[in-house]
This record gives sequence, structure tokens and C-alpha cells, in this order.
Amino acid sequence: MRTKDELNRISQNTLEGGVSMGAGYGAGFALIVVLFILLIIVGAAWL
Repeated sequence: MRTKDELNRISQNTLEGGVSMGAGYGAGFALIVVLFILLIIVGAAWL
């Protein structure tokens, strides 16, 4: 049986790793989505 401190440390490490990885991927993905939306808006304006 693990102690509470051990579990907290494990969950914190997992959370930090997941958040930093997710933020990196999420930021890149969000940038692509924003550029795509801008492309659609500019394209619609030219029609």
C-alpha cells in the first residue's frame, strides 16, 4: 500500500507531464485552426 505522499507525488508528476505535453500540442493545433479559420474568412471576403 502506498503512502499518501507517494500517491500525491506520482499524480503531480503525471499531471505536469500531461499538461506540458498537452499545452505544446494544443497550442500548435490551435494555431493551425486559427490560421485555417482566417483563410476561410479572407477567402469568403474575396468572393
